[in-house]
Amino acid sequence: MTIFAAPRRFTFISALFAAVGLSAIVGAEPALAADAGLTVVELFTSQGCSSCPPANANLARLSERPGILALSFSVTYWDRLGWKDTFGRPDYTARQEAYEAPLGEQGPFTPQMVIDGRKSLIGNEFGEIERLIAAARRDDGTARPSLTLKGGVAQIGAGAAPRSGADIWLVRYDPRRVEVPVLRGENAGRTLAHKNVVRDLSLLGRWSGEAETIDAPPAGDGLRRALIVQAHGGGPILAAAAD
Repeated sequence: MTIFAAPRRFTFISALFAAVGLSAIVGAEPALAADAGLTVVELFTSQGCSSCPPANANLARLSERPGILALSFSVTYWDRLGWKDTFGRPDYTARQEAYEAPLGEQGPFTPQMVIDGRKSLIGNEFGEIERLIAAARRDDGTARPSLTLKGGVAQIGAGAAPRSGADIWLVRYDPRRVEVPVLRGENAGRTLAHKNVVRDLSLLGRWSGEAETIDAPPAGDGLRRALIVQAHGGGPILAAAAD
């Protein structure tokens, strides 16, 4: 499946969720376990996708939970349908595409949540998100390397690296709530809320299993930074740390 087929994959969901916004997702907040290390939840979304606002809202809820690193990546393959996502970047689309084969998906789609690089779902049902976070933690039988961020450096402890090695990603994201008026496309006339929007993604190098210290510049400009150690080629996330 090409990325241009992605907007059509969940077209039927658009009608179901078109009227649902951030204010529609309310209720009690079931507790997520915070004793299994930092769990990374990545949302691949687009301002041109009418079924994405509920997933955006769920990611915002997750961003308030201890033990969760929630990241919003805006993809670009919806841009041709009338509205160019203000946060979209081709490298975010490429990151999503790298996940699809390892996760058993036919191709990229929105909204899509990826949990620790191990589980994939649409992300519009909060209970399902919680179940898959718990499942990802249970399935993680590997010993994760230690990972710390301090000042301008990161320290990665020794551990068992995948045979193909692991990538070291530096993420800069905006922790503030950002509202974007959309003038065209499927969400024309709506103001969409975002949180933890990724503004920069940089590959710092590779981790081979040995302890090492690397430069990890602070984010600045009101942004926060996170470091992710991940099996090469869109594989499982082995460790993550955030400011």
